[in-house]
Parts: sequence; C-alpha cells; structure tokens
Amino acid sequence: MTLSSQAYTWTHESPESLYEEIHGLSDPEKIEYLTRAFVQIPSINGTDGEAAIADYLEAFIRCIPYFKDHPENVWTQPLHNDRIGRKNVYAFLRNPKYQKTVLFHSHTDTVGVDDFGKIKDLAYQPDQLKEYFAKQAPTPEVRAHARSEEWMFGRGSVDMKSGIAVHLVNLIHFSKKAKELKGNILLMLNPVEENEHTGVIDSVPELKRLQEEMNLDVKVAINNDFVTELYPGDPNYYIYTGAIGKLLPCFSIYGREAHVGETLTGVDPTLISAEINKRINNNMELSERMNGEHMLPPTCLHQRDKKDFYNVQTPLNSRLYFNYFIYESSPDEAMNKLVNKAVEACESMKTHMETQYETFLDTGGYPKQESLSWDISVYTFEEYVSHLESKGIDVGTFINELDYSQDTMDKRDIAFYVVESLQNIDPDKTPKVIIFFAPPYCPHNYLREEVESEKEIIDVLIRVTKENENRVGGRFAVKKFFPFLSDSSYLSLHDSEEEVQSLINNFPEYDQIYPVPIQEIRKLNIPSINMGVYGKDAHKYTERVYKPYTFTILPQLTRQVTEEIFQS
Repeated sequence: MTLSSQAYTWTHESPESLYEEIHGLSDPEKIEYLTRAFVQIPSINGTDGEAAIADYLEAFIRCIPYFKDHPENVWTQPLHNDRIGRKNVYAFLRNPKYQKTVLFHSHTDTVGVDDFGKIKDLAYQPDQLKEYFAKQAPTPEVRAHARSEEWMFGRGSVDMKSGIAVHLVNLIHFSKKAKELKGNILLMLNPVEENEHTGVIDSVPELKRLQEEMNLDVKVAINNDFVTELYPGDPNYYIYTGAIGKLLPCFSIYGREAHVGETLTGVDPTLISAEINKRINNNMELSERMNGEHMLPPTCLHQRDKKDFYNVQTPLNSRLYFNYFIYESSPDEAMNKLVNKAVEACESMKTHMETQYETFLDTGGYPKQESLSWDISVYTFEEYVSHLESKGIDVGTFINELDYSQDTMDKRDIAFYVVESLQNIDPDKTPKVIIFFAPPYCPHNYLREEVESEKEIIDVLIRVTKENENRVGGRFAVKKFFPFLSDSSYLSLHDSEEEVQSLINNFPEYDQIYPVPIQEIRKLNIPSINMGVYGKDAHKYTERVYKPYTFTILPQLTRQVTEEIFQS
C-alpha cells in the first residue's frame, strides 16, 4: 500500500511533528512519507544543507520513544576540521545481554541540481516533478513511470533519502521489541559520500571505540545505497556482498617545449597524454574478469595541458587522471598495469615523432640531426623520488616546505602541484611521465567464502532471497561487488601491509590530503553488504525510486537478514 500524493502537505514541519504525522501509518506508508519529507530537505554535497539534515535527523530519532528513554544512545560526531560543520549521526539500539551487532548505514548528502535546468525549483518537490514528467518527459519510460503510482521522483529520492527512511522505520520497528532482540542495532548516517567519503572515514575511530568500550561483535554492516538494472530489461533485484575499490591514477607528463615554427624539434606532452589516454580509457583489457559480475574499465576524468594563456610555445607539461575501479586486485597490481601501458604509449610516441622529424628533414632537404632524443622516461612517484634523491635532493624536506592551502586548492591539484614542483627542481629536463595516486582512494571490501563468519552471511543472504522470491514476484541475484562507489569500502580492508605501503609511497602528501586510517580500518574489520533501495537514473534529473520494492519488500528483507544474523 502507498499513500496518495494528496495526503502530503509538507511545509518543512519540525522533526517532532513529522514523527507524529507518521505515527499511525503502516511501515510502507511511513517510509514513503519520510522519503518525501527528506527529499524536500536540500543536502547537496559541499553545502551547509549537509549539516542541516544531520541536525534534523538527530532530532527526529530523539522522538522515537526508545530514545526518549535512552537519550544517551543518540549522538553526533562533528567531522574533523570541517568548515561547514557536517557531522555523523548515530543511534544505538542496545540489548546489553548480547555482543552481536548489526550496523545499518546510509549517506545523507546528494549531488547538485544544476542538471534540472529550467525546472530546478522542482528538484525537491516529488509531487510537482511527477506531474511535470507526466506531461513533459524525455523518454516514454519516464512518462509512463510519472503516470503510474509506483515511482517517486526528486533529487535524492533513490540516492538515497529513501535509504535513510528504510533504516529509520526499521529502527522504529526493532525499538518496539528492544528487550526481545538477540543482538544490537547501530544506525550510522554519514555526510560527504558523493565525493570524498569524509563522513565514513571519520567514523572509523568512533566505531572502533564502540567495539572496544562495549565489547561489540559487529557481524555485518548493511548499507542500502541504491541498486538498479544493469542492462535494459534486467529483471533482477540485486544484493551485493562487497564494495569495489577505487583508485585515481594520475599522469604528470613533462615534454620538451618548442616554438611552433620549430614544432618538430619538441616533444608535445599533449600528444603523449592522448596516446596514454587511448591505451587506458575504457580499455576492457585493464578490467578484472569475474563471470557474472559488473566489471568496468578505467575512465578518463581529466585531461588538459598546463598553459594558462595563449602563446606560440608548445605546452611544457600536461595532466591526465582516471577513475580506476579495483575488485580483487591490489593497488600495486593496478600500478604495474598502468606503468606498462604508459611505457607502450611512450615507445609508440618515440617512433612516431622520430618518423615525423625524419620526414620533415627529408622534405626540406635538411641534414640529419643527431643531438635530439625522443626518449620519454616513465616513473612511478616512488621511483621518481628515489631518482631525485640519488642526485642529492632532499625530497622530504622540499615537500614539507611547499606552500599550499587545502582550503582553496582541490586535492587533485595539490598532488599535481607536489609532483610538478619536484619536476621543476630536477636538473634532468628530458621528457618524462610520472604516475601517482591522488584522492579519493576507496579500499575494496568483500565477503570471502573461505572465512567462515563471512560465508555465514553469504549463506543467510542466499537463503533469505530464495525464501522471498515467490512472495515478492521478482528475482533476486546475490552478486559480489556493488558496481558504484560506496561508504562500505571504508569498513574493512583486505590488502596486505606491503600492498598498502606501495599505495602510500606512490601517493603524494597522503598523510596531509587524504589520510585514510588504513590500520584502523584493518582492525575494525566489519564485513559489509549492500541491500539497496531500487530505482533509476541516480544523478540524473529523472532520478526516481521504485516504491513497491523499496517501501515494502526491502525493509522486510533487511529485518529478516538482521534477525537471522543474530541467530547464526
């Protein structure tokens, strides 16, 4: 059952009145009402709306009778040195007789609304947006969904205000029988998921504190970030037993400048950049292979030279970086693949440039030139640091004395600034490519069948989904890797000490600009799954959540999995 849209008269009501509004509703109706209310609270990543929604959610949770009786079990954690005042929100439903704990978590931020264009004022108004798309939709499918009662539109409807609503209603459900629970439920709501994952990163020491002080055995974390079809007509509802990792490999390319009147004597870094891009961007050869999994290749996110104004000198250097998903591979393995592709690209460019120069000389009847070299060196950042130190340069001191501001500079720009500053003091000005990592770094985190406690979770998921397929009239598929970036990445870590150290050694200013607490995450070691809300077009202006699954089926599945984890 779902409520008609006419039942909603949202006027930015207080958390207290919102709780009273949903008090007598069925659980699916509660979730729908809360989703619609939360969509209307703008919480765009990087704005003070992220702080505002945290305050609102904390106040709402305190309206639940259990937490009125146990106010100490609701608290917030301000993010470290955060200029906006963002915070993590926690609520702990505890039965002191048990150590077993299930962590529910969702993120509270959304992407922006510029993609809505002229209808930006409707982005947070699900009912008006639905009416608009019923008349003016970009596709027949969107129009059909807008004319049905099964979909809710709006920024954050599926990514992921509905996820917050599902966890809150389940928290209310379990709070009514807290003394009967054979375990504990910890709710965590985090900001800053849509770019830097700072919220969940800052949560790691807090979660570790709770583990130690209360002797908790956190069996699993259940994220409910959105799931969707993986191909047109896909009939499956997906549950994932892991989160993919992400690297941001960067290429700082240093050429040999020339006047355009002598262009063939130079080494153009944009040409090298293009060749590297061609060999890496969307190259499935660099994607891992696991049958039945959604495996993606690297994607170029940035490519440009460093010229800031017009002149007739060829560029001296250029920048290039990629989104690189890792599944079971380590960062070290990914780096080796990237180095090989960069070497191939540079060898190809050397041959190409030699050929073009020789053609130019032959065409003009000029004598051969022996003084020019077309060699292009390729270094990892770690190798380049060793290269400079072998020349007597104190790299550590030099970097420590660099002047930059994290308040005004993008973290990627800071990493490039460090590398390019080192290039500037290098007495060797020959062409080179330096490969390094920059933020964000998301560890991969997945359940392993060879680990007994993690296999038990997989078995629970398979059993619960099979039991429910006939009831829900749909197909479930349990997959290994959630195909999008997720806060779940930061709750456990599988890479070895050596692999992690290799990552850090190739990550300029790691401790300053993106200090992921790797050792603490390794100790935390919370297995993570994603049982997500279902919808379409996340991060698009046609974003929408599918109500029958999200508001009715998913909360019941989550409850059943939680209870079976307690009993396992």
